[in-house]
Amino acid sequence: MITLEASKPFRNLSQTELNALQQIAQERTVAAGTDIFREGDGGDGVYVLKDGVVEISVGVAPGARRVFAQVAAGEMFGEMAVLETKPRSATATAVKDSTVYFISRDELLVMVEHSPVLALELLREISQRLREFDRRYLEEVLQAERLAVVGRFARSIIHDLKNPLNVIGLTAELAAMPDVAPELRRKSSATIRKQVDRISDMVGEILDFTQGARADYVLAAMDYAVYVQRLFDELRPEVELKGVRLELENPLPSVRVLLDPKRLRRVFQNLIHNATDAMPEGGKIKVRIRLDGAELVTEIEDTGSGIAPEVAEKLFQVFVTYGKAHGTGLGLSICRKIVEDHHGRIWARNQPGGGAIFSFALPVAK
Repeated sequence: MITLEASKPFRNLSQTELNALQQIAQERTVAAGTDIFREGDGGDGVYVLKDGVVEISVGVAPGARRVFAQVAAGEMFGEMAVLETKPRSATATAVKDSTVYFISRDELLVMVEHSPVLALELLREISQRLREFDRRYLEEVLQAERLAVVGRFARSIIHDLKNPLNVIGLTAELAAMPDVAPELRRKSSATIRKQVDRISDMVGEILDFTQGARADYVLAAMDYAVYVQRLFDELRPEVELKGVRLELENPLPSVRVLLDPKRLRRVFQNLIHNATDAMPEGGKIKVRIRLDGAELVTEIEDTGSGIAPEVAEKLFQVFVTYGKAHGTGLGLSICRKIVEDHHGRIWARNQPGGGAIFSFALPVAK
């Protein structure tokens, strides 16, 4: 139990001021579960808790409330009514049988006009309460953002896994048919194993992305022309199933580049799959590779609608997407990370007349 003169807002007042305060304070008893004031009520004064427990809550949905503060004995609540005459922004409820002091707004303002000490104490009390509210609000916002990030991240993973899982499902059904020839069954088994490896690579890449930069990748010198040709032989059938032609526009330059084959494969997969997504009615993907000084530049151009202006400046940021039912832009973020881990750079632009061009440059091996 805390007396009025010992409560936080009033303990520094003079005896004369305390006597005046006691004349205007009304002591009230509140049963457990009773609302002292409700959200939307007029702000008619402030309360100080003498004993018991009071919770401050706000409505977050029809029939649902969120408690954001608990008042202890000796603390003030409802203090914003001193500053403004707007409706209450929260509800105060006695958690158990409680006793409160009520001081009407008009009478308290008269005291504030004649007591600089009281004005300062009230200002401190309100400032502290606002800081506490801000802290709790930021916690709520951060928690909501974390949950949203987890949701977007999960959707992105599902989007990336759908293609290999579909291939595995269709191939497994084909291999399980009773009249399938042994050779086709062996090819089906190899296809399933390749897609399982692809899923494993995807999961590993996502783990690499979430763990931040690493310095222990081993890059081996490889003939880029041989590497790209093998990769295209693998990707072309899958792309053609979506009604899209994948073409190499110029002869592949036989240049040695330091690379991690599995990780760089992910860059080609993401960029080419994004291009096919941009052409749901079919189209063409043209790939150009050229030597530019000490860099080998790879360009992947599609005949889609191009990059939306809304995302052009933040295309490679995490979770940026536009106009797609699935995916979140994580794929492009992974592409940037892989290319930068290869000591290269990546960028994108729109082709005059339509279509997007994604380019990345890798340093030539010395």
